[in-house]
Amino acid sequence: MKVLYFAWLRTHIGHGEDRIDLPAGINDVRGLVEHLRAKGPGYARALTDLATVRVAVNHEYVGFDHELKPGDEVAFFPPVTGG
Repeated sequence: MKVLYFAWLRTHIGHGEDRIDLPAGINDVRGLVEHLRAKGPGYARALTDLATVRVAVNHEYVGFDHELKPGDEVAFFPPVTGG
């Protein structure tokens, strides 16, 4: 699974991409977030307030209850505004 981080999430985590195997027992984005938070303080800091984080799976905006499959691409980013 490819996990991408953008903007200040990338800054907190220290890099823009992880490649991970979907851990057993994790079947949705919320479970992935919990797994990532446990990887270290940068991840925990970046993913503390999910109200300030958006997620896309395979280039589609999804909620944190979205089901994941091995091979998915997951992207975390702050809300964006136009103008």
